[in-house]
Amino acid sequence: MSPPSARFPSLRFAAAKLGRLFVTVFVITSLVFVVLRVLPGDPARTIAGLDADEREVAALRAELGTDRPMLEQYLSWLWAMLRADFGSSFFHDRPVLELIRERVPLTVTLSVAAFLGALLVAVPLGVAMAVRRWGAVDYFGMAFSHLAMALPEFWLAILLLLAFAVMLGWFPLFGAETPLHFVLPVVALALSRAAVLVRLVRSSMIEELGKEYVLAARAHGLPEHRVRYGYALRNALLPVITVGAIQFGYLLGGSIVIEQVFSLPGLGRLLLSAIYRRDFPVVQGGVIVTAVVFSGVNFIADLLYSAANPKIRMT
Repeated sequence: MSPPSARFPSLRFAAAKLGRLFVTVFVITSLVFVVLRVLPGDPARTIAGLDADEREVAALRAELGTDRPMLEQYLSWLWAMLRADFGSSFFHDRPVLELIRERVPLTVTLSVAAFLGALLVAVPLGVAMAVRRWGAVDYFGMAFSHLAMALPEFWLAILLLLAFAVMLGWFPLFGAETPLHFVLPVVALALSRAAVLVRLVRSSMIEELGKEYVLAARAHGLPEHRVRYGYALRNALLPVITVGAIQFGYLLGGSIVIEQVFSLPGLGRLLLSAIYRRDFPVVQGGVIVTAVVFSGVNFIADLLYSAANPKIRMT
């Protein structure tokens, strides 16, 4: 039996991954900062209105700080980020962190539920497809995968809304007051992610079933269910850890559109509204939170994968 230290990632490995996390968040948020100020659009003009004269607009720019040179704005923003100060919204006149704290729980709940739903569909179906290759289950799974990957999430969401909320009336149209409000959004997000994961589980399981240790286990007379689900499946799920973390990041991005379709008051809808209004502090704060969550999930996935597969660890 290997010692406990051999079953967990080294501190050097974890520190390297954590360093990459900080660099990734820094680069993404800095790019967003620059892009927001390069693209056309003036938040001061939006707030003042089209009929406002230039003196009013100039006064608003000075108040918001958007009249300063970009480098000066960037350094001020960077210093504020180091102090965890996201500033206040241009339009809501409230701290950005306060707005984000109100919206994040719904978005995280939606993403986690969709991710778990995707796994509940992808893992059993992918395993069944691998065990019964070129059978009815395999053909069904491949057809499901191709169809779900081809359908855009927003279009699938609209179809689900029309079919089950408008025509059949089984689920409410909009809002987030009851668990029923989350069923259709979760299904819309989960199906597209399950389509990607099911192909990965199938191919990984087929590869494991063809390896020598599986043949040796069968030669020793071990029950087939133990060989498949006790040995092959455990190793086949290792790649799913990394890819699953990436898919969870896609769920965070996809929730922006889904929240808009179903009128869910989450972080995605707040970000979309802030982009339309050129509300720089809210967009920057939302991107930072999303980048931290996405990078954090990948960081945890890397640690889990390295714990399960010592070959990739750094010494």
